[in-house]
Amino acid sequence: MGPVHTYDVSVAWTGDRGEGTSDYRSYGRDHVVRAEGRPDLAGSADPTFRGDADRWNPEQLLVAALAQCHMLWYLHLCATNEVVVTGYEDEAHGEMRTHRDGSGEFTSVTLRPRVTVAEPAMVEVAERLHAEAPQLCFIARSVNFPVAHEPTVTAA
Repeated sequence: MGPVHTYDVSVAWTGDRGEGTSDYRSYGRDHVVRAEGRPDLAGSADPTFRGDADRWNPEQLLVAALAQCHMLWYLHLCATNEVVVTGYEDEAHGEMRTHRDGSGEFTSVTLRPRVTVAEPAMVEVAERLHAEAPQLCFIARSVNFPVAHEPTVTAA
């Protein structure tokens, strides 16, 4: 077993409208996520759950974390396999199911990375490396739902 890494964040609720949580509609879902040395992240609930559409919600952040983690491992694998990536974008999509009691869970996330590599000879290896990245991604290895990959790789 390797070293243990720790990640500390604070979450401060900023949605008290003067009545606290006296009822479901009386309070805002706004909050601020902070980590030392980083810009504050304005958060809220999904608008479906009375949140502010102008702020990040936890569900978006989970999908973003999966997309970021895949990208970072993928770029690492490309660098160590002599594949020169010159462009990378992902249009990730998450699906969450809710239940009558208000609970819910993610049922899937699909990553759709569009990768550009420097030379046509690199395309085959670049496509194959997308299958290796999820085996290394800390976030993908930690979730209990499938994370699918629909990559597109083209040469510049």
